[in-house]
Amino acid sequence: MLKLLNQDKEISALFRLIDDPDEYVYGTVSEKILSFGKDIIPQLEQLWEKIVDEQTQERIEMLIHRVHFRDLTQEFNKWKDDDGSLINGALIVARYNYPDMQSVTLLQEIEKIRRNTWLELNSYLTSIEKINVVNSILYNYYKLKGSELSYDNPDLFLLNKVIESKKGNAIGNGIFYLILCELLDIPVKAIQIPRQFILAYFDSTSDPYTFKSQGTEHIKFFIDAVNGQMYSHKDIENYFNKLSVHPAVSYFKPMNNKKIVQYLLEELAKCFDNERNHYKMEELLSLSALLDH
Repeated sequence: MLKLLNQDKEISALFRLIDDPDEYVYGTVSEKILSFGKDIIPQLEQLWEKIVDEQTQERIEMLIHRVHFRDLTQEFNKWKDDDGSLINGALIVARYNYPDMQSVTLLQEIEKIRRNTWLELNSYLTSIEKINVVNSILYNYYKLKGSELSYDNPDLFLLNKVIESKKGNAIGNGIFYLILCELLDIPVKAIQIPRQFILAYFDSTSDPYTFKSQGTEHIKFFIDAVNGQMYSHKDIENYFNKLSVHPAVSYFKPMNNKKIVQYLLEELAKCFDNERNHYKMEELLSLSALLDH
């Protein structure tokens, strides 16, 4: 009890110094506040409501953000080392923008879509027929919409907003599509074609992460998750010809989950490439860098 009282006194003393004009004092105070972790967030939010000075409010908002980011970094490191699933990685990234996000409702919605799709599938369907079922559920029944890839709206990249708004770009929709296919044991993977986030339907008789691919021979066709459109090998060949790029073997190797989440972080970071939000860009790139190790 005495420890809690002393802690409350210490926090109150620190809060009184949040508006200190001396940057050194403020830096010391903020580091001490951050050391309390996310448990201090409700008190910071209460303090924000009592403060009328806009500059001090901004300092409090930044402190709350930094507490969330520290917590997120720890969660991300744990995911990287222990989990590595695409769905959890995508949800951690979404929590960067929406720290209070509740995953339960999103997971229930994904499970509902998985079940509706599974009911339409059977072992006699060809690979194209299976993707037609997935597309029918996602784009016709569920009404998922696609958007051009731009960096004006971070929500189009984030799994929670894609599910809530039923709209995403190639990356947001693509991750949703990959998660659904993984839950249904459909061998669809993301590949690294230049300037595109394209999915590929791999030959299910071999493990796409272990074979020594010499090109596209293990890929049956390609899928654009913006709208579910399927592309042939010839279509992709024509795309490379337009770019005047040689279709290197590496472009057709499947991205693992960590690589996909790293790509998501790097693309999402571009949404904050401006003076006001540049710190967010740096934070997201620092999370991405964790996956290099």
